[in-house]
Parts: sequence; structure tokens; C-alpha cells
Amino acid sequence: MASVLVVAIPAILAITLHEAAHGFVALGFGDPTAQERGRLSLNPMRHVDLFGTILLPAMLKLSGSPFIMGWAKPVPVDFSRLGNPRRDMVWVALAGPGMNIALALISALLFYALPLVPYSATGFAAEMLANSLEINVLLAVFNMIPLPPLDGGRVAVGLLPLAPARGLARTEKYGILLLLGAMIALPWLGSKVGVDLDLFTWTILPITDAVAELIAAVTGITSG
Repeated sequence: MASVLVVAIPAILAITLHEAAHGFVALGFGDPTAQERGRLSLNPMRHVDLFGTILLPAMLKLSGSPFIMGWAKPVPVDFSRLGNPRRDMVWVALAGPGMNIALALISALLFYALPLVPYSATGFAAEMLANSLEINVLLAVFNMIPLPPLDGGRVAVGLLPLAPARGLARTEKYGILLLLGAMIALPWLGSKVGVDLDLFTWTILPITDAVAELIAAVTGITSG
């Protein structure tokens, strides 16, 4: 049970606060949609997505993938209700990954509080903080992939000139399928033909490790 909790607790906090951050920033820029639908909540059950939070991580685990990822139910944002939709969209999108980086920093700093934890719980607390650091950095990096509906895709749509922004926005309906193909289908196909096609292991994990190491260096602790 402890081995599950040291991963589940930081993962649930990471996805819950990620989604809540989107909603609160959207509200600050004039869109109360998340508030109206009861999604400005710190209750994790309001943010759980059956596929993204439960089934996808399980599928990746069972497939033997070294890259385990998922997502929560997106907080609803009506961009037309924002004061300046293209500009404000960027800040709303950045709020989620920004929250995860903040949580990663807090997790690192909390290592300094470990001497205050009862000796019998020190190992559990240290492992949970290390997992929290890694999970939050991974969520931030993954979500900044510039493909809608991920946050990085929305940032790109908000920053690009109108013509390419519209073209990128039109890929949103296929974005999840493309991600699933890259996470599951390509590695599986590669294993059948003897070629390493695990794109996320090549790209996302090295960036995640680099960011986690940077946070560890800045805060004076070691990660992992």
C-alpha cells in the first residue's frame, strides 16, 4: 500500500492543482465557465478522467512502456469570454504547467523539513517528495508539447501569426489520437521490427531529467 501511496498522492495533487490553476486564471481574465460548472475545486474526483487518469496509465504500464503518462478531465474554458482571447489563452494555458513547476519547487524545498518528520516516516516522506518533484516536472514538460489540446499547443496558437495559428488549432480534434499513436502504437510497432520508436523516451524524459536536476541544483538538494 505504501508503494502505491508514494506515487498516488503526489500524482493526484499534481493533476488536481494543474486543472484548478487553469480555471482560476481563466476566471481572473473574465471567464467564469469553470466556476459555473463546479470545476474550481480541489476535490480530485471532479478532475478524474476515466481514460486519461486511469485507463491510459494502466495501458502504458501493461505494455511495458518506460513512459507512463496520463491527464485529468480538462477544465472548461470559453475563450470567447476572455477579455483578450488570443493573449489571455496563453496565460490560461501556462497556468497548468506553471503550477506543476511551482509544486516541483515546493517539493524540493520540503526536503529541508524532513528532520522534523518522525524517524519511522522519513523514508516514506522522502520518497513521496522525490516522486512529487519528478511527476510535476514530467507533467509540465509533457503538457508543453506544442500540439493542441495540450497546453503547449494552446500557447502556440496564441502566439503564432493568425494563419499558422488557425492551421494548428484545426489539429486539435486529432491531437489525442496523435499522442496515443506516439505513446503506444509507435513503440509497439518498433518492437516488432527491431527499431526503437519510443519518441517520448528520446525527447520528453531527457528534458524532464534536465529540469528536475536544475530544480535540485537551484534548491540545493539532489533529485531521484
